[in-house]
Amino acid sequence: MAATALVFTNTQASLNFMNLVKFDDGIFVMSYNFFDHKKIGGYREKIDRGGVAMQAKLQIKKGLAVGIPIMLGYFPIAVTYGVIAQQAGLSLLELTSMSVLVYAGAAQFMGTNMLAIGAGSIEIILATFVLNFRHFVLSLSFMHRARAFPLRWKALLAMGLTDESFSVASTQPKALQEDKGYYFYIALFTGAYLSWITGSFLGGIVGDIMPSSISQSLGIALYAMFIALLVPAIKSNVRYGLIACLAMLLNYGFSKIWQEGWSIVLATVTASFLGIFLIRRED
Repeated sequence: MAATALVFTNTQASLNFMNLVKFDDGIFVMSYNFFDHKKIGGYREKIDRGGVAMQAKLQIKKGLAVGIPIMLGYFPIAVTYGVIAQQAGLSLLELTSMSVLVYAGAAQFMGTNMLAIGAGSIEIILATFVLNFRHFVLSLSFMHRARAFPLRWKALLAMGLTDESFSVASTQPKALQEDKGYYFYIALFTGAYLSWITGSFLGGIVGDIMPSSISQSLGIALYAMFIALLVPAIKSNVRYGLIACLAMLLNYGFSKIWQEGWSIVLATVTASFLGIFLIRRED
């Protein structure tokens, strides 16, 4: 449907002829100034705030539903972390803050263990950096797929990306193309994040009342965590297992020379460096 109108402006003596053409998704406005002989065109997009809100809520609900398995998986591991961290001497505030600020299961278990053996902050930071270096690759991969998202949303999504959330997000590519799809991934990542923080907090509380014989036995969760990360990689390429064994032997040798914290860092870096040539040789 089209409509025309003559409009006199108050700012200058000019006569404008406006042609308003209405489309389903907006209104195109074409104005012609008879005195200045200028055409001015523009497209006014209709903003359906109710529809936008409904679409955002739908994406949030879908993201939370898809993220339920991650939340259920994170919670018991986070409780275990909280118990171990409490037994290692961290206060409830400290162990919960680590989950809030670090949010990296394997790194938190490793950092807690290194604190328990008296490692310094530099050793813990370097070991965490090496262990979590894979997140650079995960973030780059996901951000390439989500390049159409606004920058502010991509920054939030990068902060919440983990191994598990990346795996689930990779199986949900449709949301990348849908309207307000970033709400889907925000809900997916936020649900997992809150589950981890809640479990850590409760684990810290339980650690105070749990018998030491039981809480100390939970230390095996540290080894279970790294085995769970290692086994899938070995299934895809057995040479990853050789690199892990090399790191173990190097750590044993370095621990005879340096403190245990530094031996972990040096063994990890050395084995990773040598592993590059091992994998490249196979390729």
